[in-house]
Amino acid sequence: MDRMSPSSRAFATAQVQAGYDAGIAEHTAVPSIHQSNAFEFRSLSEARDLFALRRDGNIYSRAANPTVLVFEKRVAELEGGVAAAGVASGQAAVAIALLALARQGEHIVAARQLYGGTVDLLQDTFADWGIEVTFVDQDDTDAWAAAVRPTTRAFFAESITNPIAQVLDVRAVADLAHRAGVPLVIDATVATPYLQRVKDLGADITVHSATKFLGGHGTSLGGVIVDLGTFDFTAEPERWPQLTRTYPRVPTGSLVERFGATGSPYIALVKTKYVHDLGPSLSAFNAFQLLQGLETLDLRIARHSASALEVARFLEGHDAVARVHHPGLESSRWHALAMEYLPRGASSVFAFDLPGSDDAEADFALVEAFIARLRLVKLVANIGDARSLVAHPSSMTHSHLSPAQLADAGITPTTIRLSIGLEDPADIVADLAQALVGVTTSPAARAAAAASASQLAASSAR
Repeated sequence: MDRMSPSSRAFATAQVQAGYDAGIAEHTAVPSIHQSNAFEFRSLSEARDLFALRRDGNIYSRAANPTVLVFEKRVAELEGGVAAAGVASGQAAVAIALLALARQGEHIVAARQLYGGTVDLLQDTFADWGIEVTFVDQDDTDAWAAAVRPTTRAFFAESITNPIAQVLDVRAVADLAHRAGVPLVIDATVATPYLQRVKDLGADITVHSATKFLGGHGTSLGGVIVDLGTFDFTAEPERWPQLTRTYPRVPTGSLVERFGATGSPYIALVKTKYVHDLGPSLSAFNAFQLLQGLETLDLRIARHSASALEVARFLEGHDAVARVHHPGLESSRWHALAMEYLPRGASSVFAFDLPGSDDAEADFALVEAFIARLRLVKLVANIGDARSLVAHPSSMTHSHLSPAQLADAGITPTTIRLSIGLEDPADIVADLAQALVGVTTSPAARAAAAASASQLAASSAR
């Protein structure tokens, strides 16, 4: 009796293996979820070649997975890049993108107007690993140039900052990075490749928290690193030994020799060393959900941006609001850059300030009471969701920053961050208007605000 034939094998064998052939393609119209830890090899020779990086293919989902590969290829094409690496989160994307460039004893120049978690990473964890970071005002080109050292290996900034929505002069900073002989790495999470392709402005590598707008629905963590193919690591090969010298995991030579003509040596390093060794892998299921989000990216971002500008204009005209930070407003310091660099629309993540005082507890109570009155806009530590979200940076996302760092980033105790979602903008405005009633200082202003909120609520109800 043939114990391997389907008719004769035991129940325990059948329950594990029946009905599946690893070599059959199903030709699904939608990318499949390849929810498998590992992949079957056709021969030991094939396995040997894959492990030695002589052949491309799937080994183990920690470093590569077919569903994740579709996501990587799609984002790379949207950015105009040559290759991408999907990882477990946006924070992982930032960390690994920079670790692949700067090693112990080397140096990074970064904008000081960064998301609070990124500042924590760069000033604390990178310091533990012996990588120095100099923070500069992103608008000060002289500061970028002055911060360069012989050991500098990257410039890093956000193209639109979180939460103040400052617009980076990407072209100017890219020119300075290239003059220093290093790549410009851009966190393009807020802009997305729909509003701005930073490759066209001189950037070399881009990272995204795909958790945010790329996915768009607040369901799945993910990050992605894209090599835009613009930086020549062979121009000064001694600066990049991790790419240009013999790589122990490629027995026949360097990553440049193995992948320089057909792919990205940089992304190969990201995947085969940092994702492989540290394990911040993007799951197949999350990659599938992020792909679903990508299919509507342009439609969603257009709505997000238009609604946010409408909300920002309402807030700018409200007497209970001290200041609005949105580059689409003519009053913004970054309006001219937004018009130049963001022709499809500006940020839907922006901030505004309530009137402050010298009493920190009173300022916190003012913000807390305002947020408590909101009904539609939700208090959530996220951005880029289909839902409109609010956060208080100084006590939440940027709470680890010193008072000086908060001031440098333009964040006050009464700064409130908004991420405008896909709801009807009239409803969002009405909710903000009714919540602002308690913030106004004079009885006449309070009455006017209440009347305005009532009118907006009635209008949105119709």
